[in-house]
Amino acid sequence: MTGSPPVRRDGPGDGLVPPSPAQPRAVITGLGVVSAWGWGVDPFWRGVQGSVSAIGPFGRIDHGAYRTHVAAEVPPPPARVAASVAAWGRLSWSERFAVAAGREAVAAAGLGAVGGPLAAAGVFFGSSTGGMLEGEEFYLRLRRAAVGRASLHQLAGQQVSAPAEALARDLGCGGPVETYSSACASGTLALGRALDALRAGEVEVAVAGGADSLCRVTYGGFNALRSVDEGPCRPFRADRSGLSIGEGGAVLVVETLGSARRRGAPVLAELVGSGSSSDAGHMTAPDPEGEGAARALREALADAGADPERVSFVNAHGTGTPLNDAAEWRALASVFGERATRLPVVATKASVGHLLGSAGAIEAVATVLCLSRGVLHPVPDDGETDPDTPVDLVREARPLPAGGGPAVSLNLAFGGCNAALVFAAGDAAR
Repeated sequence: MTGSPPVRRDGPGDGLVPPSPAQPRAVITGLGVVSAWGWGVDPFWRGVQGSVSAIGPFGRIDHGAYRTHVAAEVPPPPARVAASVAAWGRLSWSERFAVAAGREAVAAAGLGAVGGPLAAAGVFFGSSTGGMLEGEEFYLRLRRAAVGRASLHQLAGQQVSAPAEALARDLGCGGPVETYSSACASGTLALGRALDALRAGEVEVAVAGGADSLCRVTYGGFNALRSVDEGPCRPFRADRSGLSIGEGGAVLVVETLGSARRRGAPVLAELVGSGSSSDAGHMTAPDPEGEGAARALREALADAGADPERVSFVNAHGTGTPLNDAAEWRALASVFGERATRLPVVATKASVGHLLGSAGAIEAVATVLCLSRGVLHPVPDDGETDPDTPVDLVREARPLPAGGGPAVSLNLAFGGCNAALVFAAGDAAR
């Protein structure tokens, strides 16, 4: 997922090399979120700005048989949201998250109703579970000989591509509809593919993101691996002991700068680079030296033409598992050198949990909001930072570092898949 090889430049500035005139620039013009903080960007931003986490007791599934009992569950939707979607009752929770976040994003971008630029827009989405929750419930009802109460609608959204397809139908997007399912890197890979599609001229408008819901398979699976913390996750903390599962959806409208200017659309940020790699190692454990993650970071920075010395902050994968945080720290140290201990790090998962295939999407939204609103959101919990992972963890909201450098969002996934994105402030593109 890389464009033309960049030509680096030295000296002051934003640390970016302007793309070739023949290569369209990709800008973010709209955002949409469904998270444990609520339905919408505003409740999400208010939530992540606070000092507490949305991770806590939940009721989406029966978790009595598992060793842990907390997750970041999305609250019930406002009546207006459910009433506005004609097929709401037939959609899985993942599809509902995708449609609600997508509608908010396209409205914020000024794309309005079905038709117009949306008719040729592409949908690029990440998901790990699709409608797995509803498939589980269908099976349980059959198993209890309650065939009369089992609805085939519960199986309609079972496939992992269902959220993207539901969103494309709802918005009337006639361009390519693609789903990426590479565990925790899925949403980031989907955004990287959207960037490629815009640069290649395949589309002028991309609706990109991800959606996943809580379900028994993922919650039980991570518990079986003993990867889930009994309380809210604590990334990079000395006493961290695991991740926290979350659910929700996030959508970004990414379009060419020319398209945004023709419509007079707001420019929140610019997506300037992407990169990916494989550890080619263990099924679940990351490369302990973080070499694969470092390759993804370097590729994304090279694709953006970005000097690592100019990066303003990193939104880390930050799951809170002992092995993942250690590997991620080594990747950061490898790429940023001595500066790694002074580079501000935010970890969105500490506030809204790990959204699995949608993690990269909601963290991309958080990164764009930090850039566009000029403030880094804090990481809940005041535990001591692990001396073996000495990141500059943002513990209280702080102003965006001066200098206007780009920001990086990084994800490390099961199977050894790593993906990174580079965003720049939207000022220069306006």
